[in-house]
Amino acid sequence: MSANRIDRFEDLIAWQKPRALARVIYECTRQGTFAKDYGLSGQIQRAAVSIMSNIAEGFERGGRGEFEQFLSTAKASCAELRSQLHVASDIGYLNEATFGRLLADAQELARILGGLRAAVERQRTQQSRQL
Repeated sequence: MSANRIDRFEDLIAWQKPRALARVIYECTRQGTFAKDYGLSGQIQRAAVSIMSNIAEGFERGGRGEFEQFLSTAKASCAELRSQLHVASDIGYLNEATFGRLLADAQELARILGGLRAAVERQRTQQSRQL
C-alpha cells in the first residue's frame, strides 16, 4: 500500500469503525429483554452490518462513482441505526449511558462517511476534469 492509496477496504477507518460498532450492537442485542425482541434486535443488527457491508461492496466495485453511491447507502444505514437506537432506548432496552455511547459512535461514523463521500466525489470530479 502506498502512502496515499488504500488497496483494501479493511484498511479504511470508515470500515473499521462500523465493524467495531456492529460488535457492540450484537453484544447489546443479545442481553435481557432486547434478546427476546427478535424484530427490533434483528433489524438493528442488520442496519449495523449494512454500514460496513456497503463500504466493502462499494470499495470493491472499483469505480469512484459507485463507491460514492455505496457510501451514501452506508450513511443512510447509519441513520437507520441511530433511529433504531432511539426506539431501543425509549422502550428501556438500553440504559442512558449505553444509548449515549452508541449514539455518539453512530454520529461520529456518519460524519466520517460524509467526509469520505465528499473526498471521493472530489477525486471523481478532478479525474473527469483531467480527461
